[in-house]
Amino acid sequence: MNVLRLEHNTLVLAASETMAKRLEIQEGKGQIAVLYPDIGEPYRSIFAKIIEGIQERARTQVNTYPIGSNNNMVELSAQLKRLGTKVVIALGRQGLKAASGLESDTVVVVGGVLSIPETESRNLTGISLTPDPALLFALLKKLLPGTKRVTVIYDPQHNEWLLKIAREAAKAQGLELVAHEAHDLASAARLYDAAFASADSRVDAIWLPQDATTVDEDTIMPLVLKDSWSRGVPVFSSSFLHVKKGALFALYPDNLGLGHDLASSALGVIAGETRKRGVLPLREVLTAVNLRTASHIGLDIDYQLQRSFDFVFPEP
Repeated sequence: MNVLRLEHNTLVLAASETMAKRLEIQEGKGQIAVLYPDIGEPYRSIFAKIIEGIQERARTQVNTYPIGSNNNMVELSAQLKRLGTKVVIALGRQGLKAASGLESDTVVVVGGVLSIPETESRNLTGISLTPDPALLFALLKKLLPGTKRVTVIYDPQHNEWLLKIAREAAKAQGLELVAHEAHDLASAARLYDAAFASADSRVDAIWLPQDATTVDEDTIMPLVLKDSWSRGVPVFSSSFLHVKKGALFALYPDNLGLGHDLASSALGVIAGETRKRGVLPLREVLTAVNLRTASHIGLDIDYQLQRSFDFVFPEP
């Protein structure tokens, strides 16, 4: 009985401490800072929307610092310390680079980047701009339930971390994931040619990840979309722009929602909750679909389903 009473008291004490820390945050004592790139449009608006989401969810003072090429990092570090900053949310490559120069006891939460080398990400907490493969594959099966195989061509230097997640996600959806590595444009082009040549449009689909090597906009994309159209093999993407060009559907960042998630991570750190190490794929996403492509491959998307998408092309 005494053991049970002791365990109960310990749980109550822990809950009280967490609540006290949450209240301290709301009073502005546990502060959050955001480092973001000082760049022009269209990226400025993207980071502004992420910051808006952070401020909405944090409901406490959030200090923001634009990072350019001439920032005095010693001065910035001293200012963050003076203000009692507990967590720094680093947005974009510039924000991440600036945060890496801060004192080691500063917790960094990363957002607004596509990927981070695995050696670096082990010591960080963050959310990538890359949509979670689990969400992509779930939508694929919803639209095309007969799909059994997904082919992806990727550069392991950029996306090995994502493929580890994708393999598990594909298995959960009953999909076979056929992944080919490519280290340059020429090998990527050859692999796409082979993938389309052997594809069965009834069961195959091709996934275009965010990958500068294998999803080159000028060379690879026109070839992929031409083959997709002529062979009737559906292509889906992690980039909004590809839907306008002819991909069947895409998931892309909900920047306000991403800000909410980053703020939640920061608040959790300040409250003493266990920190999840590593960079996770994005789950706050919007959806886009190309009805012309859907019609071309014999897919009828009814009005009710169309309304569930955030963007429909061609626009009504």
